[in-house]
Amino acid sequence: MPQPPAPSAQVTAAEISRIAGVTRATVSNWRRRHDDFPAPSGGTDSSPLYDLEEVRAWLASRGQHAAATPSGELRTTLRLRLREQTGTGASDLLLLVLAAARRPAGDLTGLLALPDADLVKQANDAAAGVADVVPDTEPVRFTDADTTVLRALLLCVRDEGAQTALGVLAERELEDSAASGAYRTPTPLADLLARLLPGSPARVLDPACGSGTLLTAAAARGARELYGQDSVPVQARRTAVGLTLAAGEGADVTVRTGDSLRADAFPDLTVDAVLCNPPYGDRDWGHDELAYDSRWAYGFPPRGESELAWVQHALSHLEPGGHAVLLLPPATASRSSGRRVRAELIRSGALRAVAALPPGAAIPLHIGLQVWVLRRPEPTRPAHGTVLFVDTVGEPSAPGRGGTRSGSVDWARVTEQIVSAWTAYAEDPGGFEARAGVARAVGVVDLLDEVVDVTPARQVRASQADVDPRELAREAAAAREGLAAAVRTVAELAGTVSWDAAGVSAREWRTATVADLARGGALKVLRAVPVSPRAVAAEAENAEAGAGGMDRRPVLTGGDIAGGTEPTGRALDAQAEQMPEIAGGDVLVRNLVGSTGPVARVAGEAEAGALLGAGVHLFRPDPARLDPWFLFGFLSSEANLAGASTGSSTLHLTPGRLRVPLLPLEEQRRYGEAFRHLEALREQARRARDLAEETARLVSGGLTGGQLVPEPT
Repeated sequence: MPQPPAPSAQVTAAEISRIAGVTRATVSNWRRRHDDFPAPSGGTDSSPLYDLEEVRAWLASRGQHAAATPSGELRTTLRLRLREQTGTGASDLLLLVLAAARRPAGDLTGLLALPDADLVKQANDAAAGVADVVPDTEPVRFTDADTTVLRALLLCVRDEGAQTALGVLAERELEDSAASGAYRTPTPLADLLARLLPGSPARVLDPACGSGTLLTAAAARGARELYGQDSVPVQARRTAVGLTLAAGEGADVTVRTGDSLRADAFPDLTVDAVLCNPPYGDRDWGHDELAYDSRWAYGFPPRGESELAWVQHALSHLEPGGHAVLLLPPATASRSSGRRVRAELIRSGALRAVAALPPGAAIPLHIGLQVWVLRRPEPTRPAHGTVLFVDTVGEPSAPGRGGTRSGSVDWARVTEQIVSAWTAYAEDPGGFEARAGVARAVGVVDLLDEVVDVTPARQVRASQADVDPRELAREAAAAREGLAAAVRTVAELAGTVSWDAAGVSAREWRTATVADLARGGALKVLRAVPVSPRAVAAEAENAEAGAGGMDRRPVLTGGDIAGGTEPTGRALDAQAEQMPEIAGGDVLVRNLVGSTGPVARVAGEAEAGALLGAGVHLFRPDPARLDPWFLFGFLSSEANLAGASTGSSTLHLTPGRLRVPLLPLEEQRRYGEAFRHLEALREQARRARDLAEETARLVSGGLTGGQLVPEPT
């Protein structure tokens, strides 16, 4: 009996836009204007699905060839592949990426030209040849149903590189897996941690390797034996292939799957160095079953101190004198439950340095994580008498628009402060000179108090004796001069323009809602389309692996408008596809209007070309009908926002309900110039406020620390 044909994959309108290389609005226009556009074959009225082959045939009939990149085509092919058509898993495809990466481009072109049956046989043989690299992988069994994805994969490897293909596969498997809470270590942070390892360690272990970012950084600095373990199988598989590709010939890569604390895959291994970004706050780390484990040389970690269990696990795998660098949450440094373990780490000389990172350095972004540098004590050498503390959080951002917000890390500054301080301290711990407000070596006796708090801010700022009085006086004088200049500017702006009374009663005018103006073509209202957080996180893994040279475009967020900063967000491909591009003259209004800070902004040179972030509405006026600054002034007025917002404690804006007066263009421009002047006044007033806070902070600290003295009465 003949078998019915396999059903074709179904695609959404967004996927059609990616395949054709057009915007979603264009696809919507095709649906409305062309009667022969394929009818929906599934989905719902609000989210219809279309037959992929019918869509491709329609595009070909109109000369609209596919514009997707090889990686985009691979991503679409993986997304649309029907599970009933093939049993191929991503692990098999990971193997094929590695096998294809070892072949020249000409060989891949030859494979792409083969008939389907020959291609499948060649792919099976190639993947089987590297099966020992990927942990927990079943024998490869590609079938004829896999030919589409095989060709897309080989084309991606040939044209965009193996790391790009690897990232696409990993993001897809992360989406399909049940894994949660798997976050990458950002590449700049991984490089920082690797630079803190003295010398060039040849053998490096990461017992919670994730996607392998830390081991990749170690390989870039000369490590040739790389060991990794992760409890999430997809992460372990991705690390195995990615490290093999990144480390190159001569490197020995060994990656295993499993929980390193409960089921250590390398129980007898000792290495030169350990790099690790372990899970945080895990109360189910094995406290009960591991009570008598030999790794707890510095004390049995309490149930709520899983991070101190990882610290001791790392130390247990080091050769005497070897170093471990871990990324830990700040509570590890101060929780009372971990006091005894911290005290023993300090007393034995195992804890060598703690450095505080600014918020935004890594997930969770809202807190400042810490870097712990540890060294396994050598029996023949005495313990060190001090511990280094580095605080990169204390330096404030420059006031005013354009400053650095907490979510945007100045990696050049942070890396230089930590690496330079650690390098100088490691060379001569006893002769280390404190760096005011940034780094300080604290004696072991001073640390072993009743709390044993190793928070860098507490230790670096504990003494003002390191601050040079003359330098502080110069800083305070410069801040005061800047404040005086800002105050003069505010006074000038406030005194150059006057606003006359409209008459005995307030002026009245006809108004139109933004929705009506948009329907009439006077303006457009745009907003970023939400993207699946899992898709974003998965693609971030791809980008952090260096795949395909992805450039992250700047994004203006609601926080940027509220904080008065330039665009600080960054978008990956999955986000950028759904984000409108900002143009000069666009009016940008925050969605949350009840919070503090500015609500709106007119886009200038700093914003032009950036993408519109979540939580921001974009109003693009027709300059022949609406003046941007006139629109800005009325859209951002308190009464207008209040009338167009809903909610109780948090107000959300409904942009279509905002109202705008109907005035001639010349009169609009007069109002617009007034609003522009007022916004300049507001911005300078905010700058003066920030400078006043900075001046008061410097002078108050100097007076209380003994570096400054008050003027004689």
